[in-house]
Amino acid sequence: GRRRDCGGPFTDTLSTMIEAILIINNYGQARLARFYNKPAFPEQKKIIQECFQLLSKRSDRVCNFLEGSSSWGKNIKLIYRHYATLYFVFAVDASESELGVLDLIQVFVEALDKCFENVCELDLIFYADKVNYILDEIVMGGMVLETSLKQILHAVNGNLQAKKQTRGRSKQTKAHVLKRQ
Repeated sequence: GRRRDCGGPFTDTLSTMIEAILIINNYGQARLARFYNKPAFPEQKKIIQECFQLLSKRSDRVCNFLEGSSSWGKNIKLIYRHYATLYFVFAVDASESELGVLDLIQVFVEALDKCFENVCELDLIFYADKVNYILDEIVMGGMVLETSLKQILHAVNGNLQAKKQTRGRSKQTKAHVLKRQ
């Protein structure tokens, strides 16, 4: 159904569990920004900046949940984890379980860690397509698809194998065509 107007950029849209997923470094730079209800780009920048300002002021000893802010609207919660130099932030509907979303963040981070062998900020920059593919195995269209780390890694590794095989065939075809000439 349709959601009630809650005063933010995510109003009058179909209901999704997850409104946005952000990875922001300690300097406020977004390393991944996925908005499922597509606010305009200037609005996205404003949301990311506000999110960073809110999170960076918080002590590591306080809870990892924030109720909606002026940019997000009243019906949105920010649930986050701070790992080393990165904030992993999920903006979710207020009715969602905080602990469930924290577990989802943990699964995402563990999947990244397994795929990149100790993931770091540079991996997110240089392998953005792979990071997005991993995220697509977990969340699509704001809805959770998979929470099993084993299944996520199986799908990601299967995709990588298929790409390698396709590239190998492509190189063989090019070599064969070149030999014929």
